[in-house]
Amino acid sequence: MSTPKILILGAGYGGLLTTLKLQKKLNYNEAEITLVNKHNYHYITTWLHEPAAGTASADHARVSLDQIIDMNKVNFVKGTVQSIQPDEQTVTLENGEVLSYDYLVIGLGSEPETFGIQGLKEYAFSIRSINAVRQIREHIEYMFAKYKNEPERTDYLTFVVGGAGFTGIEFCGELADRVPELCREFDVDPELVKIYCIEAAPTALPGFDPELVSYAMDVLGRKGVEFKIGTPIKECTADGVLLATGEEIKSKTVVWAAGVRGNSIVEKSGFEVMRGRVKVDEYLRAPGYENVFVVGDCALIFNAEGRPYPPTAQIAVQEGENLGDNLVALIRGEVMQPFVPALQGTLASLGKGEGIGMVGSKKLFGSTAALMKKASDLRYLWKIGGVGLAMKKVRL
Repeated sequence: MSTPKILILGAGYGGLLTTLKLQKKLNYNEAEITLVNKHNYHYITTWLHEPAAGTASADHARVSLDQIIDMNKVNFVKGTVQSIQPDEQTVTLENGEVLSYDYLVIGLGSEPETFGIQGLKEYAFSIRSINAVRQIREHIEYMFAKYKNEPERTDYLTFVVGGAGFTGIEFCGELADRVPELCREFDVDPELVKIYCIEAAPTALPGFDPELVSYAMDVLGRKGVEFKIGTPIKECTADGVLLATGEEIKSKTVVWAAGVRGNSIVEKSGFEVMRGRVKVDEYLRAPGYENVFVVGDCALIFNAEGRPYPPTAQIAVQEGENLGDNLVALIRGEVMQPFVPALQGTLASLGKGEGIGMVGSKKLFGSTAALMKKASDLRYLWKIGGVGLAMKKVRL
């Protein structure tokens, strides 16, 4: 009998944790593990708002894969997936290479969800990758420099953040912290800088505890963030955004942070999807395929009330660990265990030393929430790379 081939697409949270569990539990001759990723690093998505605003370096949010993966046990292929052929059990890369598999793990991440808003793809930035956040940081600094040459152009100093979910709120907190530094560097009056956070839903942080939402808005409001809640963006242009109210905000910097959908490759490859996500079974399998598993932003999982779980890093990590165990069980002829998310709380930063969180029924505010978020980050880094990585990466 030939050695089974496990092919993992994507080194995000779900794909990486699947890989780490397999390399830990499988013996050398039990399976051939191949990991395909666009870059030779894993990036921590929940930190991307920091380098986007410029309060941390982009390198801080990434970890080289050779630091955390045993390349003697895992074949790493640096490449971009072009298509999946599930009936042929093959995957084609953009360079034309074709990889075959016995078991496939799809963890290709997400793409911005524009909800059909005209101009967003063309004119808005998105906090989605290391390269994307580098571009946002450089653009923001460039706007301050341009303003000094054209002081009548206050639109250079107007920043629009679309979406008041966790990503939008966290980015606003970091950007508000960065503004005083930029104003000193470029000799700009801080009163001229405007940060707008625009949300279509009737509240910021939809679905979150109202007391924590109010605290977050107060903190960010004191830092200079102006909220427009219950106000959809109708159109994004080269000159700013047009709101459903008819108001136009002139801005050369629009950052879209109002949701994601699963990678379009999944739908194009013939899988049934809802907003780009595959509704998986209790073992994270794609409908109609016993040997194809989906994790992270590409997976759609419903709770007992029939509502979808949000595609968070926390859930993706748990999916990866569960799937790693189940693939080992499959290869050894043992019984798989259903995936049941164990929600351990929700934490959001509001800039340096500030945060909010919900752990069980306990509400966390301010520095307590910020410290808890650091502890959560430490735990994840320790999980993927041990104490050394945790101590190297966490900023106190």
